[in-house]
Amino acid sequence: MDPIERIRSHFTASAELKLAAAGPMAPLVARAAETMTSALLADGRILACGNGGSAADAQHFSAELVGRFERERPGLPAIALTTDTSLLTAVANDYAFDQVFAKQVRALGRRGDVLLGFSTSGNSANVVEAIAAAHEHEMRVVALTGRGGGRIGELLREDDVHLCVPHQRTARIQEVHLLVLHCLCDAIDQALLGDEA
Repeated sequence: MDPIERIRSHFTASAELKLAAAGPMAPLVARAAETMTSALLADGRILACGNGGSAADAQHFSAELVGRFERERPGLPAIALTTDTSLLTAVANDYAFDQVFAKQVRALGRRGDVLLGFSTSGNSANVVEAIAAAHEHEMRVVALTGRGGGRIGELLREDDVHLCVPHQRTARIQEVHLLVLHCLCDAIDQALLGDEA
């Protein structure tokens, strides 16, 4: 295939998936934003985790909340559990890599906080363990997955929110995750600050 046509096909596939996912996912994204806003208004915080590109998504989300999204406002309490290399390597070395987020959730999470977990496969063992730890602390979970949701989809409780992208390809799933991340930030700001003038 011609390189330019191949690139265009990526754009088309991404746009088509986003349009197809908008209908079923929009109400769930709104519910996730409400869950997060309620936690923030009750002096809670959001702990975010994921691996690889999903680790970058966790960090991106935390940056948008602590800094700002598109409007000026006080920083909101969000922590990316993916950034402390000393902690991550110590837990991975002394315990197991599947505990790198769960140990942090147990140390930092409180009842009423929200865990935001990213896993394109829905099977990331360390995100699965983080969800179990969040449930132990009576935290709600917002999970962004793909490929049917995997083990994470099976673990979620009724008051958790599962944002599962209906696709098999990692790149397409991550592209929708990024859009969802921005929708969450916008909805939180809208709930806290009102509509833009």
